[in-house]
Amino acid sequence: MKHALGSGVACALGAGLLWGLVFVAPRMLPDYPPTLLAFGRYLAFGLIALPLAWRDRAALARLRAADWRMALELALSGNILYYLCLASAIQLADAPLPTLIIGTLPVVIALLSNARDATLPWRSLLPALGLIALGIGLVNQQEIARLAPGAGRHYGLGVLFALGALVCWTWYPIRNARWLKAHATLGSSTWATAQGLATLPLALLGFVVTLVLARPDGYALPWGPQPLRYLGLMLAMGLLASWLGTLLWNRASRLLPAALSGQLIVFETLAAFAYAFMWRGEWPALPALLGMALMLAGVVAAVWAVQRRRAA
Repeated sequence: MKHALGSGVACALGAGLLWGLVFVAPRMLPDYPPTLLAFGRYLAFGLIALPLAWRDRAALARLRAADWRMALELALSGNILYYLCLASAIQLADAPLPTLIIGTLPVVIALLSNARDATLPWRSLLPALGLIALGIGLVNQQEIARLAPGAGRHYGLGVLFALGALVCWTWYPIRNARWLKAHATLGSSTWATAQGLATLPLALLGFVVTLVLARPDGYALPWGPQPLRYLGLMLAMGLLASWLGTLLWNRASRLLPAALSGQLIVFETLAAFAYAFMWRGEWPALPALLGMALMLAGVVAAVWAVQRRRAA
């Protein structure tokens, strides 16, 4: 039991560190529309999945039509729509607002998962969630203070896109975890590759339509004004954040209760903040450091609650 818990937490940590990369890319490529960031990332994910699918073809051949329909649903909501909304929110309203809203994911997912499955007593779950929520608030105090005057003019639309991302990324891990636990023979890497294959036609169609119908004025076909940076980031996100991050999260979802794995998405939030500070070349202020410490304390409290529950 302890080994499974430790392995699950380690996999969730790895997924969070990789997923945090996607918050930095829109800042590194400000001249690219969100559509090309989202479709480029998942086009790379789908292309990377092709050779992996050949290696895993025997296991993929055993998937049923229902598995492929679910992979397509997850690809559309948790991949394409989520990152379209997130990248749009970051470019419209800067990073603080989307990071604040997406940062509530560990609390939202844990509450919804536990309300449905009742895997942990509420008296054990709520203290950990409280620490995580307080930590998120402290970190975002510093981020919101950075907003330039007038930046709020896009906040209304940014709020809508960020809330859309929150809905997509709340539905994805809950639905994905339930599917994996209901299909115990489905391998984590096979399922990650299947989602990549399901994403490929959606991303390819979106990429072509964007270039034909919604290309920015003066955009250099097909890779834009910074082709090497764009291609490098898309490939890195496709391999690391999408395929490997999905594989690690699949393993974590299989090993951990849904209420705990939901809280461990806090690793993505922590990584996003850390990468943002690194990109800006600055250290977080004391409230942000304290907030990060509280978020980690919330994770420790959640893991301890699960250990105590299993030992009882």
